This record gives sequence, C-alpha cells and structure tokens, in this order.
Amino acid sequence: MVYKNSMSTLLFLMALLLSCSSMSRAARYLEEEAKPKEEFPELPKPELPPHLVVPELPKPELPSHPEVPELPKAEFPKVPELPHPEVPELPNVPELPHPEVPKLPKVPELPHHEVPELPKPEFPELPKPEFHFPEPEAKP
Repeated sequence: MVYKNSMSTLLFLMALLLSCSSMSRAARYLEEEAKPKEEFPELPKPELPPHLVVPELPKPELPSHPEVPELPKAEFPKVPELPHPEVPELPNVPELPHPEVPKLPKVPELPHHEVPELPKPEFPELPKPEFHFPEPEAKP
C-alpha cells in the first residue's frame, strides 16, 4: 500500500515538473514573438500652482514644573559587627591500606566434541510434467 502511494506521488511530481517546464518554454516563445508596444506621444507636463508658504508658528510656552521639596535623608542605625567564629581544623585521617583483589581461578578448557557428518538424504526423482498446449489457429 505504501509502495503504491509513493509511486503515485512520484508520478504526480514528474508530471508537475514536465508541465512547469513546458509552460515556461511556451511563455518564453510568446515573449520572443510578442509585438512591440505602440508608442504614444508624450503628454505635456501640467503646470502646478506654486507651493503655499506656511508662516512659522510661535513656540508655545509651557508652564514651569512645580518644585519638589527636598526630603530629609534617612539615617539608619549602624549594625554592630559580629565576631567571626573560628572553624575547627579537620582531624588527620590516616590512609587505609588498599585491599588486595583475589585472583580468579583459571577456567579449565572444555574438550571439543567432534560432530559426525550426517548422510545426505536422497530423494527419488520426480517425473517432469508434460504440457500439451493447443496449436493456434491460422489467421486469414
């Protein structure tokens, strides 16, 4: 089922590619054989009235901002310094001896057994089937 879908998709894409290439070829052919456009006489440029002069407007005077009264600076009480506690030194721990890893015993090799060869089975020969096809009729 998946094979049929992918095959039909592939065929669709190939058809789309071929149609796009033929369309571009036809468009190029039409562009080459297109008639030149008719040239129209130039129209005179219309005369526009002169620009209007805009008088400069006076800058508006903004009211001044009200003055903000100064606030008194906040005084915080001084925090007394706390004494730093002394950190006790870690006691020296003697290094412990590393334990010895016991050696693994050797695994004895197992004897290899010889496998006797089995006799090949003999099958009786089957008769070949004979086919009888009808002969085609001669066409006039």
